Amino acid sequence: MTTLKPLLAKNRSWALQRRERNPDYFEKYLHQQKPHSLWIGCSDSRVPAEVLTGSHPGELFVHRNIANMVVDGDDNLMSVLQYAIIYLGVKRIVLCGHYGCGGVQAAIDLPQSPLAHEDSALARRIAALRQALGDGLSDEPQTAAERLNRLVEVNVLAQFACLAAAAPVRDAWRAGQTLDLFGCVYDLQSGHLKELIQQSAEESSP
Repeated sequence: MTTLKPLLAKNRSWALQRRERNPDYFEKYLHQQKPHSLWIGCSDSRVPAEVLTGSHPGELFVHRNIANMVVDGDDNLMSVLQYAIIYLGVKRIVLCGHYGCGGVQAAIDLPQSPLAHEDSALARRIAALRQALGDGLSDEPQTAAERLNRLVEVNVLAQFACLAAAAPVRDAWRAGQTLDLFGCVYDLQSGHLKELIQQSAEESSP
């Protein structure tokens, strides 16, 4: 039978190590949290925000979903965004995709996938993701891996545009609040983040 014991044991070991290094480690954010950044990332288990950024508890406010999507009608994402900006006063939002993303691959494969015939939350999300990839799907690089990784970047840029257009972000900029947005990709092979795009204010329409 599967039990929670291995996770509980690792938790106890982690907590003990932290207290041994700093007896006040858990006291700092016991009664409040003041994260400097909101992280919007993929739910992929290989892309843990706190681990890959070397962050401690209290430093990141985190929202993760399949393929790091920013959808205006997603109350979960939008409530996290509003809370982070208005109530926590974060000054940075990092939108992070990752090479080899299974969600992006599912969007590429959707026409031949069983998901194409489902009416499910996952099918709807992957269909929306495929739509976000747009014209990028028609380009054919040398290999399937290259195509996937290029479309991962296309997705980050598409979701970044949705983030910059989101009401909580626009309202913060119009109120003069300091808020920097960053679009990044995480490389699973090197462990490195790569910045693709940055924006610090609402862009005027041409």
